[in-house]
Amino acid sequence: MPAPATGSAPTPVNPRSRVLVASLIGTTIEFYDFYIYATAAVLVFPQLFFPSSDPTTALLSSFAVFGAAMVARPIGAVVFGHLGDRLGRKKTLVVSLLTMGIATFLIGVLPTYAQAGWVATALLVLMRLAQGFALGGEWSGAALVATENAPSGKRALYGTFPQLGAPLGFIIGNGLFLSMGALLPSAAGADPSQPSEAFVSWGWRVPFLFSAVMVAIGLWVRSRLVESAVFARTRESGGVRRLPLATVVRSHGKQLVLGTFIMLATYVLFYLMTTFSLSYGRAAKDAAVPGLGYGYTTFVLMMIFGVLFFAAFTLVSGPLADRYGRRATLIWITAGIVVFGLVWVPLIELGTLGVVLWLVLGFTLMGMTFGPMGALLPELFPTSVRYTGSGISYNVSSILGAAVAPFIAVALWETGDGSPWLVGVYLSAMAVLTLIALLLGKETKDVSLDDRDATADDPARAPAGSPAP
Repeated sequence: MPAPATGSAPTPVNPRSRVLVASLIGTTIEFYDFYIYATAAVLVFPQLFFPSSDPTTALLSSFAVFGAAMVARPIGAVVFGHLGDRLGRKKTLVVSLLTMGIATFLIGVLPTYAQAGWVATALLVLMRLAQGFALGGEWSGAALVATENAPSGKRALYGTFPQLGAPLGFIIGNGLFLSMGALLPSAAGADPSQPSEAFVSWGWRVPFLFSAVMVAIGLWVRSRLVESAVFARTRESGGVRRLPLATVVRSHGKQLVLGTFIMLATYVLFYLMTTFSLSYGRAAKDAAVPGLGYGYTTFVLMMIFGVLFFAAFTLVSGPLADRYGRRATLIWITAGIVVFGLVWVPLIELGTLGVVLWLVLGFTLMGMTFGPMGALLPELFPTSVRYTGSGISYNVSSILGAAVAPFIAVALWETGDGSPWLVGVYLSAMAVLTLIALLLGKETKDVSLDDRDATADDPARAPAGSPAP
């Protein structure tokens, strides 16, 4: 007869490859969805869903709906954060990814304004809100999967993998749009910066429909995850909070505010380099609000070249933040963003070489500032409220830095009579606010994720096996 067991079975552990892929694929889909909507918001949505005699008004209306998703993201952060801190990371990530995938796919089958009038516009807004709601729980869950499963001394490195989804999503999303543009080119003699009739009619829908394939892969990977040991120990010790939102607001309000403003410059830079730059780069030099006058394909290829630096320096930032600390690394990078915002015009005036340098520098700084956030924001909060706290900081910052950034940028671009110098000053001003938040904050590199629960500011703890307040 076999000998009786002398102890409990070991806690299942996620393999390193599964952790990295599961944290990467969800954010890749998240940013893929963002990029294809942002691109469509510039290329086709103004005429398909927001008809207007003034092209700038139509563009601003399209961007307003783009920003509406950012308003929904904090709501999603609260709902999915509650689920993630109460029920676990795995189940919550599966639900958020499925919600996001359905909303994105449905955008691809919506009727246009010419077919359904205001109903089409309302449906687009509804789907965009659903996207934002789902995205509110996506990033924080992916970051927690990476950091809570990371080996000692490598949390920032592991935390860069969900961040790497941003450049990968850009390349996949814009690669699909470029492919559709090549398959459906503008007629001879037409403006090459404008999409063809076939592209406007149905070609733009393909990237949205393709998201279903990516979501299916993501769901398969995430269904194989097990909960992190950190969260499992918190649940076993009775550390799960009944109302994570109440706890994080009451006991970790300072961390919420600091996390929000620490993320601010990253969001503003991100949306200016990806959304505003596409509008500015494609606008004709003799337009009412002049731009750089590049064709769509040419400028997107220039952007993709810059995004390669985004990807490379996202990975570079992890080891630097693990060695020198998140705060110290980000202080220097944020100071660089301040300077970068002030040299936009001198760079762009150098011609094509200067424009490429502008894109490369912007995306390099983006990688360096975005990479450490995957570790820093989760480290601000104890395990029992980490999903909620990091998600709220990340997504409230999306309102301050992302929902309004494209709208403000277009307005400042108009005010500058086609010069983006005021847009650069706006970026520098937001970076100064982030710099202040970093100086007021503390280093989190050596914080133990388990110790944060033991020393949490909220002393209320429940007996083992029951949820805490």
